[in-house]
Amino acid sequence: MKVRNTKRKIFFLFILYIVLGGILINSVVYTTYEIATKQSEKKKYKSQLAELKEKEEELNATVAKLQNPDYVARYAREKYLYSKDGEIIIRIPE
Repeated sequence: MKVRNTKRKIFFLFILYIVLGGILINSVVYTTYEIATKQSEKKKYKSQLAELKEKEEELNATVAKLQNPDYVARYAREKYLYSKDGEIIIRIPE
């Protein structure tokens, strides 16, 4: 009887260790996967941030140019074909 109970306890402890080990391994694998996913997202967002900063710099430069009335007048003449009094606009295709 005593040997049978001891074997039973050992068997249950063995099963318990296997289950706990499986849970531990599963959590480690899941955590590693989550870390890898977050790192790839971080890279993607960093590249988006760099693109947005570059676009912001371009827009700030455009805003600075638009503060100059001469630039605005020249831009309107080129883009929208506005002309000064007595001026004739001839557009040459590129």
